[in-house]
Amino acid sequence: MSDPRRHLPSIDAILAGPGVAPLLAVHPRALVVKAARAAVDAARDNGGAMPAGGWDAAVRATVERLAEPALVPVSNATGVVLHTNLGRAPLADAAITAMVDVARGYSALEYDLGRGTRGSRHAHCRDLLVELTGAADAMVVNNAAGAVLLALSALGRGGDAIVSRGELVEIGGSFRIPDVMARSGTRLVEVGTTNRTHPQDYERALTADSRVLLKVHRSNFQVTGFTTDVAVVELAELAHARKIACVYDLGRGLSLNLSDWALSGEPTVSEGVAAGADLVIFSGDKLLGGPQAGILVGAQAAIAACRSDPIARAVRADKFTLAALEATLALYRDHDVALQRIPVLRMLTEPLSIVKERAEQIIKGAEMRVEAELVQGDSEVGGGSFPGAKLKTWLVGLRIPAPDRYLQHLRSLTPPIIARVAGDCGLFDARTIFPDQVETVIAALTADG
Repeated sequence: MSDPRRHLPSIDAILAGPGVAPLLAVHPRALVVKAARAAVDAARDNGGAMPAGGWDAAVRATVERLAEPALVPVSNATGVVLHTNLGRAPLADAAITAMVDVARGYSALEYDLGRGTRGSRHAHCRDLLVELTGAADAMVVNNAAGAVLLALSALGRGGDAIVSRGELVEIGGSFRIPDVMARSGTRLVEVGTTNRTHPQDYERALTADSRVLLKVHRSNFQVTGFTTDVAVVELAELAHARKIACVYDLGRGLSLNLSDWALSGEPTVSEGVAAGADLVIFSGDKLLGGPQAGILVGAQAAIAACRSDPIARAVRADKFTLAALEATLALYRDHDVALQRIPVLRMLTEPLSIVKERAEQIIKGAEMRVEAELVQGDSEVGGGSFPGAKLKTWLVGLRIPAPDRYLQHLRSLTPPIIARVAGDCGLFDARTIFPDQVETVIAALTADG
């Protein structure tokens, strides 16, 4: 008996099909050819059987899938404000406008408009960071891990960096502080224990090879009970007495005190600077509410060393990051404006009554098609910030027979909606659903599927 795979059509024959030929008029030929080959390969793997809907339909579906961008906007109904898998901090309108403005044409990225000569990208955001944090100098790189790598290379390469065992954290994606330190060219010296580290632990570890005392803020987990650690101000005093550097990896970049909203325990950037560390390092895309960036603020000599280190070029920020960060930082000049216009801060501090109104609006809009109910629950800050903290919230609850299949359906929509499930109930957290996304969620709840 003849093998059915011998009778598979040629690529040219498929391209000539009545449903495929028109695709060549609107899509690149290479894309349509790729889709045709994929259809033939799939049929070959299936023993030579023709696709269920025919060749034209198979190629058309593949072309549509391949033509879609992989990085698409989504609606976040999970209630996790800084959702790492969903891009962390949504940007303020001012930051988006700034990015678009520099994207339209040329920009003064490394050009000094006053002197008409080559400038430095490190000048962007510097003055704002100095103004807002009280630091003597500042610079921006592409992310916080890159900032730590740069700082340790500039201040500690070839020597020892001393850090508490309780602060040797994993920062996400299986990347760990010891690994970053090793790449910087410093030698890791661990002191203390997992739960308790004292000033004398650092003092005993100091040698002629010591270059840096490193403090890492534990922002993504808690150690409670029989614990103690050494404050930054004590480390800075000890470091300066021995004429070495104190580096404080603050992590999340909180720039406003949020204790009025039951969010406490996370030090602010200005507090870290005031403690006397030579460098304070933090992220731009977490509690600061800006783009992904690594920000270094501190003493002029320490920042100058970082600027001149070869790693600075490898981790430099691009024009879009600098534009968005500058616009975000400018909003912090007025704290009330920052709380209103920076989406992360707005979501973290939004009155519960407003969250409830949004949930009720969704329920009312969907009531003709589904039975949804108002459910009390908790949101999370996310992004490794305020570990253990919960934000009271209101959710839209929807009873569903097959939760996993329903979540898959939501992810297939345009835009995709990312929700969560508890038992047989689909939950849509109104805290992280933007006001202009309410109608999108209503449409998803009332759609067939």
